[in-house]
Amino acid sequence: MIKKSDFVLNSYMKSNDLRATYQILNTVIPYGFLWFFAWKMAAISIWFLPPIILLMVAFSIRCFSLMHDCGHYSLFSSKKVNRIVGFFLGVINAIPQYPWSRGHAYHHKNNGNWEVYRGPSALISTEEFAKLSPLHRVIYQLLRHPFMLFPGGFFYLVIKPRLALILGTVDFIKHLLTCLKQDFGMGLSGIFATYKPKYWYTTAEFWDLLFNNICVVGSWVLLSRLFGLGFFWSVYSIVMTCSAAIFICIFFVQHNFEGSYAHKTEGWNYLLGAVEGSSYLKLPAILNWFSADIAYHNIHHLSERIPNYNLRACHNANAHLLSNVKVLTIRDIPDCFQFILWDAASDSLQSIESFKRSEIQASQVVDLKV
Repeated sequence: MIKKSDFVLNSYMKSNDLRATYQILNTVIPYGFLWFFAWKMAAISIWFLPPIILLMVAFSIRCFSLMHDCGHYSLFSSKKVNRIVGFFLGVINAIPQYPWSRGHAYHHKNNGNWEVYRGPSALISTEEFAKLSPLHRVIYQLLRHPFMLFPGGFFYLVIKPRLALILGTVDFIKHLLTCLKQDFGMGLSGIFATYKPKYWYTTAEFWDLLFNNICVVGSWVLLSRLFGLGFFWSVYSIVMTCSAAIFICIFFVQHNFEGSYAHKTEGWNYLLGAVEGSSYLKLPAILNWFSADIAYHNIHHLSERIPNYNLRACHNANAHLLSNVKVLTIRDIPDCFQFILWDAASDSLQSIESFKRSEIQASQVVDLKV
């Protein structure tokens, strides 16, 4: 059985600040230029917009991928620079980078342990699915249909962070009023000390959420005035919706596929979760560039401190140890969306169709015994 020490990783974990800076510049500057170019071309004819918007979506995905690296403190050598640049990229992507990166770190820590972490789609086990009514089964399947990536992506980026701040603020005000009702002389320190937030975990997450919302909403106002309300929100909605749908899709298929390592907590192995619970998504070179090589996901899970610009070289250097890694292509992506149930008994992912077949077979066995 292979061990993590068998892999050559350390030499690829070194960040290159010059290369990282170049990546930021060759991503953010073209993305900003495309906005002005789209605005100018829309004045001539809206038929010029589709290819420009397609490029904007691609650069938005790259912005998110670089933000993801900042969250792992791997893009730059300085933790502070990663936080600052990550915050800026989070504003571009309309998502608070620090809270997102902390949640993402939890995923890395428990990858393949499906008893603890069920992915971004909050998948349920076959045992839980069996208890659902027919209507709720249909709703569950519908909400995890690939087409739901689009409204789900828009909600994930544009609505959810704003909603979290609003609901969190309302929740804190309720707590404040309750404390004052119980003890009018209670000071702010006591009120804050007894408050258990539902929409963020730490004070640092709250401040990142707050400042992100201020910057994002402020940019919406400024850009709406600059480009015009109709143009800005039409293009922005399409770009955010499509880019979110694509990177959620990529994330999903890199963990949900036939044969994926999907273990319970007892006996779970971190290395197997990385090597067999993460796929290698074989993409054309241009798509690897726009996704910042996140397709080498198995290597990324072996060590999240490897910056994106070293992932391919690290993958090639360790190829002889990666024979059990699932290799996927674009054609395989639709099939991955059928694996939306976790079977704890077999430590595997299942499709609803296979679960239904198992149900029928189980009922036939019962009937024969009767």
